[in-house]
Amino acid sequence: MLLVLGAFAVLPAVLPWLVKRIGARAFYVASLLPIAAFVLAILQAPTVLSGGIPFETYDWIPPLGIALSMRMDLLGWVMALIVTGVGALVMLYCRWYFRGKDNESGLGQFAAVLLAFAGAMYGLVLIDDLVVLVMFWEITSVLSYLLIGYYHRRAASRRSALQALLVTTLGGLVMLIGVVLMVVDAGTSSISTILAEAPTGPVIDAALVLILVGALSKSAIFPFHFWLPGAMAAPTPVSAYLHAAAMVKAGIYLIARLAPIFAIAPTWRPIVVGLGAFTMLLGGIQALRESDLKRILAFGTVSQLGMLTVVLGYGTRDVALAGLALLLSHALFKSALFLVVGVIDRQLQTRDIDELSGVGRQAQTLAVFSAIAIASMVGVIPTIGFVAKEGVLAALLHEAVGGSLWGIVALVGIILGSVLTAAYGLRFLWGAFWTKKDASGEPLPVTKWPDPPIGFLAPPIVLAGLTVIAGVAAPLLDKAFALYADTAPSATPGVSAPEHPAHLALWHGFEPALWISLATIAIGVLLFWVTRARMPKRLFPFTAADGYNAALRGIARLSVVVTAFTQRGSLPVYVGTIFLVFVAAEGTALLSGRNWGAELDAWQTPMQLVVAPIMIAAGLLAVRARKRYTGVVLVSVTGLGMVLLFATSGAPDLALTQILVETVTLVAFALVLRRIPARMGEHNASVWPVARAVLAATVGATMAAVAVVATASRSSVPISVRFPDLAYEIGHGKNVVNVALVDLRGWDTMGELSVLILAATGVASLVFVTHRQDSLSSTIAPLPAAAARTRRPLVETTEGVKPRGEAPGNRQAWLVGGQKVNPENRSIILEVIVRILFHTIVIVSLYLLFAGHNLPGGGFAGGLVAGMALVMRYVAGGRYELGAAAPADAGRLLGIGMTIALGCAIVPLFFGAPPLTSTYFEADLPVLGEVEFVTSTIFDVGVYLVVIGLVLDVLRSLGAEVDRQAQEQREKAVVS
Repeated sequence: MLLVLGAFAVLPAVLPWLVKRIGARAFYVASLLPIAAFVLAILQAPTVLSGGIPFETYDWIPPLGIALSMRMDLLGWVMALIVTGVGALVMLYCRWYFRGKDNESGLGQFAAVLLAFAGAMYGLVLIDDLVVLVMFWEITSVLSYLLIGYYHRRAASRRSALQALLVTTLGGLVMLIGVVLMVVDAGTSSISTILAEAPTGPVIDAALVLILVGALSKSAIFPFHFWLPGAMAAPTPVSAYLHAAAMVKAGIYLIARLAPIFAIAPTWRPIVVGLGAFTMLLGGIQALRESDLKRILAFGTVSQLGMLTVVLGYGTRDVALAGLALLLSHALFKSALFLVVGVIDRQLQTRDIDELSGVGRQAQTLAVFSAIAIASMVGVIPTIGFVAKEGVLAALLHEAVGGSLWGIVALVGIILGSVLTAAYGLRFLWGAFWTKKDASGEPLPVTKWPDPPIGFLAPPIVLAGLTVIAGVAAPLLDKAFALYADTAPSATPGVSAPEHPAHLALWHGFEPALWISLATIAIGVLLFWVTRARMPKRLFPFTAADGYNAALRGIARLSVVVTAFTQRGSLPVYVGTIFLVFVAAEGTALLSGRNWGAELDAWQTPMQLVVAPIMIAAGLLAVRARKRYTGVVLVSVTGLGMVLLFATSGAPDLALTQILVETVTLVAFALVLRRIPARMGEHNASVWPVARAVLAATVGATMAAVAVVATASRSSVPISVRFPDLAYEIGHGKNVVNVALVDLRGWDTMGELSVLILAATGVASLVFVTHRQDSLSSTIAPLPAAAARTRRPLVETTEGVKPRGEAPGNRQAWLVGGQKVNPENRSIILEVIVRILFHTIVIVSLYLLFAGHNLPGGGFAGGLVAGMALVMRYVAGGRYELGAAAPADAGRLLGIGMTIALGCAIVPLFFGAPPLTSTYFEADLPVLGEVEFVTSTIFDVGVYLVVIGLVLDVLRSLGAEVDRQAQEQREKAVVS
C-alpha cells in the first residue's frame, strides 16, 4: 500500500510530458496506476473478508509519534475499491472526453492533478494516523481547486474553484483544531487505537464537534452545501469523480469511521442527523427547479450526501449495514449519471433540458443504462439502491417505533428525501431523453444525435451495470459489510435491540419498509408530474451563496478599514508601534518578575573602557546629525566599535563578519542616500520630537534592564559550553562559529538564507519599476568577445575598448567600463588600484570560504569579501563595469546557492541520516600531505553564493538601476 501511495506521488510528474507526446491517449497510461491499486485491493479481499487487516507502517516523525500507517479494514477496503475503480474508469473516459483537444492548454497539468488527487484520496481512506489524514485532507482541497478551475480563462470557473477552496479549507482548519484536541486527550494519533479505547469527556465532545465541521464542509452539508453546485464549472470527469465518488465522500468516510464509537456522544446525532436531513430536503427541492442536467445532478448529490450523512452517521448496527450499501450504490449510480451528462454535453454542446428532445430514441443504449442508474438512485428492484434503501427504512423504522427521537427525525427525513429523489430522478430522465412538447401540445423538433465512440460510452455503462450486479450479489455484500456493521451497537440507548440482526437481500417479503419505499416512489412520480414545468427559482429572498458573497464583501471592506487605520504609510508610526509593544510586553514581564538579580563586572577587557565611550558619543551625535549621510556614518561607528569588542574578547570570526557587514551596509546606505535629500527635515520636519526621544530612551532603558536581569537568570549550564567539543566531535572543525552555522545549527542558517533571498527580492521589487531586468552583462558589456580573450593591453578608442594594435588609442584602459563613466567622476588611481586588487580579493574570499571550518572565515564572510570586490568594481567603473565584472544573473546565484544548501539537507535522507548531517573524508596526498574534507563545506559554498548574489542584487538594483533611472531623467530634462 505504501508503495502504491509512493507511485501516486511520482507518476503524475510524468504525465505533462506524456500528454505533449501522445495527447489525450496519455490517460490510458494514467489509468494503469488506479487499475493496479484496484487489483491490489481485490487481491487483499480474502484477508479482509476473513477478518484480517493488512497493515503497513513507516515511522515518519518519531519524536511526535506520527507515522505513515496504512490499514485496510473493511471500510477502508470498500473506499479503496471505489476510489481506484471509479478513478480508473474516469481516466479512461477522459481519453474520449478530451479527444481532439490534445493541444489544449493545461491538459497535461489536468491529467497530473487528477491522478495525484486519486492518490491523495487513496491515502486518505487507508491512513491510520489522524494527523496525516488531515494532511491528505488538505491536499485533496488544493488539488480539487486546481481541477475545478481547469477552465481558468472563465471567471465562473475561477470563482467556483476559489469558493470550494475557501469553504473546504476553512472546515479543514476547524477540523485540525479538533484533531489536536483529540490526539492530546487520547495520547495517540492512531485512529484504530483511538476507536479501540473510545475516550470520552468534554474535550472529546468538543473535538468531535470541530471534526464534524470539517467533515460536513467537505461533503457539502448545510450550511456548506452551496460550494458543490458551483463546482459544476469543472469538466464533467471532475464532477463524476470528485463530486460523486471521491472528494465529497471524504467527509462521509470520516463520519462512517467515527460513528460506530462516537455516535453516543451528546453532540453527535443532533448535528449529523439534523443537518443531514435538512440538507437532503434542501438539495432535493432545488434539484426540481434546475433545467441544466449537470446542476440537477449537483443538487441531487447534495441531497444524497445529506442522506448518507444521516444513515452512516446514525451509528447503529443495522443502519450502518444498509448505509455502507448506500455508499457503494451512490458512488456507482451518481458517477455513471455524471458521465452520461458528459457524453450528452460533448456530443450536443448543451445540457439544457429545454434544448433536448427525442434523444432517447436515438441513443437507446445510453438511455437504458441511464434509466438503470436512476432506478438505483430511486430504489427500484433489482439494483443495489433498492437493497440499501429498504435496509435503511427497516432499521430506522425500528428505531422510531422504539421511541428514539433522532430515529423519528431520521426516518421522516429519509422518507421525504426519497420522494424528492424519485421526482428529480425522473426529471433528469425526462429532461435528457424524452420527446418534449410545446405549449400547443405539438412535439418539439428532435435533437440530432451523433453516435459517440463505444469507448466513450463504456465507463457509464459499466458503472450503471454494476448497480444491478451488486443488487443481485446482495447476500455476498451482506457477509462482507457485516464486518463493519458489527463494530456499531445494535441499537441506541433506550431502544431494544432487534430480535434478529438485519441482512442485505433483494427480497425480505412484504414488510413495512417495502410499502414505504413503494409509496415514496409513487408520490415522487406524482410530484414530478406536477413540477415538470419549471418551478420558481427561489423560495426565499436569499441563498447560502448570497451569504457567502456577503461575507466576502464584508471581509474585504473590513480589511480596507483596518489597513487604512494601521498601514498609514509612515515608517515612524510603524517603528513606534513596534517599540511601544516591545516596551509594554517586556516591561510587564520585568515588573511581574519576583526574583531580580544581576551579575555584572565593571569591564572584562581594558578595550571596553576605550570603545564604549566612543560608541555612546557616536550614538548621541547620530541623533543630533542633520545630514543623513553623517548620521549613517556615526551609526556605523557603533558597529565598528563592536568589531573591536569582538576582536578583544576572543571572537575574531565575529569581528571579521561584523566589519564586513558594516562595510556592505554603509555602501547600501550610500547608494540609497543618493536619491533622497541630503539634509533631514527639508520637506517634512520630524513631528513629536520629545515623544520620540522619550520612547527611544524608554526602549533603551528596557533593553538594558532585560540584559541586566538576564545575567543572573540562567538556571542551568548553557549548551554553548559544549560547543567547542561538539564542533570538533560532530562537525570535525575547530572554528566553533562556522561549524555551528553549517552543522550544529544548520536549520537556522537555512532560514537565514531564505530571509536573505526575500530581502534581495524585496529590494529589487521596489527599485525595478516595471519589470525585473538583470541583464547588465549581456546588454552593456563594452568589450567584444574576441577582444576579451586577448592578453594584450586595452586602450580606449572612440569605438570602445579594444586591444592595443587593433585600433588607434593612447590611453590605457584599466577597467573595461571606465570610459562609460563621466569624465568628472573618473579616477585613474582608483581604476588602477581596483584592477590590481580585484582578483586578489576574490582569491582571499575563496580562502576564507575553505579555511573557515578551522580558521576565522566561512561562506558568509567569504561571500561578503567577494561582494566587496564587486563594490570596488562598481565604484570605480560604474554600472557598465559591474556588468563586465559579474557576467551572471543575481537571481541565478541566489537560486543556485539555495539549491546547494537544500541539497545538503536532502541528500543525507537517502542514507538514512537526519537532514544536514555531515561526514568527512581523509586522504594522504603527495605533496599536499594529509587532507581532510568535511561535507558541510558544500553547504558553506551555498551560503557563499547566496551572499554574493545578495550583494550583486543590491548593487544591480540600488546601484545600476538607480543610475539608469537617473540618466533617463536627465535625458528627458535635456529634451524638454
